[in-house]
Amino acid sequence: MFRDDLLAGQRILVTGGGTGLGRAMVQRFAALGARPVILGRRADVLADAAREIEAAHGVAVETHACDVRDAGAVEACFDRIWANGPLDTLVNNAAGNFLARSETLSPRAFDAVVDIVLKGGAYCTMAAGRRWIAAGRPGNVLCILTQSALTGAPFKMPSAVAKAGVLSMIRSLAVEWGPHGIRLVGIAPGAFPTPGASGQLAPSTLAGAQGNEDIALRRTGRLDELADLAAFLVSPQAGYITGEAIVIDGGKWLQGAAGPGGVEMQGWDEARWAATRAETSRRQK
Repeated sequence: MFRDDLLAGQRILVTGGGTGLGRAMVQRFAALGARPVILGRRADVLADAAREIEAAHGVAVETHACDVRDAGAVEACFDRIWANGPLDTLVNNAAGNFLARSETLSPRAFDAVVDIVLKGGAYCTMAAGRRWIAAGRPGNVLCILTQSALTGAPFKMPSAVAKAGVLSMIRSLAVEWGPHGIRLVGIAPGAFPTPGASGQLAPSTLAGAQGNEDIALRRTGRLDELADLAAFLVSPQAGYITGEAIVIDGGKWLQGAAGPGGVEMQGWDEARWAATRAETSRRQK
């Protein structure tokens, strides 16, 4: 499925493409023939990522320093990007998150996440969409979500709110822009450890508190697994998928839906099951 020319010639912009999940996706897109464009706030981080990707895959990587929270800056940045040719795909990956008790959050802390994830994602999506529509061109938008968009998330409320808004944007614009040949899709990852996410969401105070018992497959995800899914979703092979968010979490969401009892019972031995059957039988008499 992942032939070397799968994304040949596609110009793909990845926000937050200099680190973590974004960088992994850009690497995969480049390996499949894409022409990567990466956007982020720190020019030095973007330059480092570009050098690495260019050396590995022999492709030129275009970089743009931009704060997606600033609508004017986004519009000006997209003008510069389009000056070098239209995009084929936008990947909204830039994000922010942290652990906190919601009642202690200041408006500034709440805005810090919502402005990057929801507003930034919307600004970039509208900037790309209006240009595609004006030119009569098709396009793809891939948004990186989290499971909190589907379920909510205690102690990560701003991110849950923002990602749920992005999911609603995907579903809304999939219908509105479908007649223009523009697809919008999402990925809702489970646990994919990166240095940035681990530092914010798995502090040392939680070390050893929980392994992978809350994941059905009993392991965290690999970045190449997420990058492969992203490559498929932005490729022509996924051309009839729109308005959907694909969960890739090793069964964590489903196991959580089973409740704590379902997780506990996975570790029962035969004696425990025998005792349960006996008790159930007594109650039925």
